[in-house]
Amino acid sequence: MSTTFDPYAGSRQTTEGRVYTVTGGDWDQTFGGDQLGEERLVVNMGPQHPSTHGVLRLVLDLEGETVTKARVVIGYLHTGIEKNIEYRTWTQGTTFVTRMDYLAPLYNEAGYCLAVEKLLGIEAPQRAQTIRVLVMELNRIASHLVGLATFGMEMGALTGMTNGFREREMILDLLEEITGLRMNHAYIRPGGLAQDLPEGVEGRIRDFLDVMPARAQDFHKLLTGQPIWQRRLKDAGYLDVTGCIALGVTGPILRAAGLPWDLRKVEPYLGYEDYDFEVPTADTCDAWGRYLVRMAEVTESLKIIEQALDRLEPGPVMVEDKKIAWPAQLSLGSDGMGNSLEHVQHIMGQSMEALIHHFKLVTEGFRVPAGQVYSAIESPRGELGFHMVSDGGTRPFRCHVRDPSFVNLQATAAMSEGGMIADVIAAVASIDPVMGGVDR
Repeated sequence: MSTTFDPYAGSRQTTEGRVYTVTGGDWDQTFGGDQLGEERLVVNMGPQHPSTHGVLRLVLDLEGETVTKARVVIGYLHTGIEKNIEYRTWTQGTTFVTRMDYLAPLYNEAGYCLAVEKLLGIEAPQRAQTIRVLVMELNRIASHLVGLATFGMEMGALTGMTNGFREREMILDLLEEITGLRMNHAYIRPGGLAQDLPEGVEGRIRDFLDVMPARAQDFHKLLTGQPIWQRRLKDAGYLDVTGCIALGVTGPILRAAGLPWDLRKVEPYLGYEDYDFEVPTADTCDAWGRYLVRMAEVTESLKIIEQALDRLEPGPVMVEDKKIAWPAQLSLGSDGMGNSLEHVQHIMGQSMEALIHHFKLVTEGFRVPAGQVYSAIESPRGELGFHMVSDGGTRPFRCHVRDPSFVNLQATAAMSEGGMIADVIAAVASIDPVMGGVDR
């Protein structure tokens, strides 16, 4: 007589309600044993760096070296960001969302702030929009470089890994100079930016633009023509455009299947319609095409960065409305960044009303009109969407994120089943999921 396993069996009543002790299922009942009299081998792959591209667990059914079934197990990096935002002000929410897809933090911030600005019915000043495009495209290159570097590492091309991180270091230095941090910047805020570009950084970005095209070509010299690299990637992780659309897959995976779907072109935001750039595509529908698309996108981002630098004009980087604009009047002092001495002098010694306003804005935050919006942008991994709901208060009522890594990861089974176990690594690496975004 078989007994069903109850994971909630260990529960007890306490003064604060029933407490459950949840345990894992029995391996033999869940995954093991024979199926229809056939022997099969069930293998746990992950969660570990580097082969599963993060803390991702794959449960594979094998017949020899052929994968007959692939299951994705997620949740090892869950942080509860969407729920936490409900207990913070609209501005503080930026510091949470930036930590989701931690390789593209500026995209998390931009998507969130565009949604909040849509609810508020405001638009960031032109200079702020141009700087947003500038730092986001720098971030796109940095993200793709990590994707290519880890791709190389997982395939055994270790020089590709060291080269990718070497080039990314130049971008992180620039982002650190602009935002004060290498990652998790909280630089893009509702209404604009935390601060303007520091003096002299535009010249250093142009120096980077002089160096990076040759470094991108070095990737092609190192990997693209390499016979082993080609044989590991070609025909691995196949997913055509019909499969992509059925699964909601976006980003380089969809474009490598031949569909030039890029939200910067089809649903422009932040003035992307005025920038001259191409949407790279491929028709191979495999890991090889995704590699080529990401390499081409690095080149296109360099073109956008140069155009953004040429478009920079003097002006404010935060909306004029003092009821929304925070942080306000920041400056860099000997003890780090904070409110400027002039602002401190004004609120502490000249105007009681200004002090009250500053205190209320910082502690309580601004109110956002009741309503709900969906705002989407094109992150390095695909469509990053924010569904924001406001009840008219100073905190988000609900926030749900459509993270592209989460949606794209469900294509793992379609890419892997029927292929070799070695191709699973290539397939997952070509998806380039960031588990911080998947688990949130």
